[in-house]
Amino acid sequence: MKILGVSTGHDCSYCLLEDGKPVIHEEWERFSRVKESDTNVFEFAASGIEDFNDIKYVTHWPCNTAGWENLFKHDKLQSYRDMKAMVNKNGGGYYQFGHHQSHAANAFFSSNFDQALIFTLDAGGWDYTSYDSNLIGVDKMIATSITVWRGNQSKISPVAIIPIDDLSIGLVWHDILPPVFGLSNGTPIGNQAGTVMAMAAMGKTKKYFNDIGFSNRHNRTNFSGLATAAKQSPQEPFEIAYALQAKTEMQIQKIISEHIKPGDENLCFVGGVALNCVSMGKIYDWFPQVKEVYVPPVPYDAGLSIGSAQYLYHHVMDNPRVKWDNNFTPYLGRKYSEDDVLSALTKNQEHLTFSHVEDEAVINLLGEELIVSVFGGGSESGRRALGNRSILADPRSKNMKDIINQKVKHRQDFRPFAPSILKEEVKNWFVRDVDSPYMNFAIEFQDHAKSKTPAVVHFNNTGRLQTVTEKDNKWYYNFIKKWHASSGVPILLNTSFNDREPIVETPNDAIKCFLKTNIDNLYFTDYGILVSKK
Repeated sequence: MKILGVSTGHDCSYCLLEDGKPVIHEEWERFSRVKESDTNVFEFAASGIEDFNDIKYVTHWPCNTAGWENLFKHDKLQSYRDMKAMVNKNGGGYYQFGHHQSHAANAFFSSNFDQALIFTLDAGGWDYTSYDSNLIGVDKMIATSITVWRGNQSKISPVAIIPIDDLSIGLVWHDILPPVFGLSNGTPIGNQAGTVMAMAAMGKTKKYFNDIGFSNRHNRTNFSGLATAAKQSPQEPFEIAYALQAKTEMQIQKIISEHIKPGDENLCFVGGVALNCVSMGKIYDWFPQVKEVYVPPVPYDAGLSIGSAQYLYHHVMDNPRVKWDNNFTPYLGRKYSEDDVLSALTKNQEHLTFSHVEDEAVINLLGEELIVSVFGGGSESGRRALGNRSILADPRSKNMKDIINQKVKHRQDFRPFAPSILKEEVKNWFVRDVDSPYMNFAIEFQDHAKSKTPAVVHFNNTGRLQTVTEKDNKWYYNFIKKWHASSGVPILLNTSFNDREPIVETPNDAIKCFLKTNIDNLYFTDYGILVSKK
């Protein structure tokens, strides 16, 4: 059974679900090369799916109360009508589910939990106020940014739906970025909330704590006082960031406290606020009864295309849960052949040279403190590169963080880099042994580790770690094992393969980024092709 999930607007994406498993998930920004851009999602999906005309069901989440035909305007409207005719011909149909309903489904059905308490936290979306027996919306819609659900086997049910006017963490983070921090909150630069989260580690006081609130929409959108304060000294923006992060953690802890019950050992978090890895990493300390916290690889709106399709397959159609072998795979992008790679290299042969090598040659380059970008397999779904579209470097180097920030990523020098670590080694390097396959948790390093891997230790002594197993990513796992044997540390510095743009998608994108930055080498891992600049 094929189900196409689509998500329009910012973070435009589609997902093809076959028998409950996502087989492809793509975000338009990877192809447009403009962050959070939109397009005709049906034409986009048709470009990446074989046997597109065999699709029987299509799912979406509603942007507003006006309905589907007002959602897909102009050229998209005809595509919508063509799609509707196609699924009707195939004996299927269209379904639309609530924004947070789709988020919740993505979190729970991508986990391996049989039961879980689910929290959705973002800047807002449209949800129904009541549902029929299949939890298909039947009443008016309201804008909300926080909901709570319970998942049980193939079903999820709402516990609390909080209107956006009453409480919103995500909207404050969205609205505060331009006036107070001078940062972007959308296309074409993308949402830069992660920069503020990094800044928070450099704050020292909570003097602005009472100036930030998440309830009462009028009060939380008045940032004139904070905007003025931010200009008083170079340190003030960091103090405001510190207060914003502290207030966020307090609010998340409060929301959990209001809904968690004895016996709740599994929690799911989803929505843009779930990208706040510092908060996610502290949940285990706040609630010792919790054994596992799960955040899916695409918790923001690009994951709605996955979640709406999963909701139809499991909850509405009552199909049994899909059990993932270790973890839900995030490597859902299209793959590129050796001919694709060689063609891109040939087009740029005046600027580069290449040869076929073994992994060990790349390990040696990293040991010499060279920066190597890697490209292989299907691209990662989500904001974080996880070994298929990554820039790798030696975490032991004291200067590596500054070098990559200044010469490759061209961003603020306080921005941290993630440690990719063998899962079995986490207990030897971090204070908590967690599963973090998608870089969703910031955990404190053990004391001995801080001096051994300075390039991946943030100012608050944490790292947004990626735990790697052989089942997650066989090539990357074995590569880190070889690095461990060579260097003595089971950790690599890993950051996304891009420079102020979406993560590279194609071999040509990879070569362009390689040539315009100070990356030393580019390695096409599937074919053992090492690229150097002339």
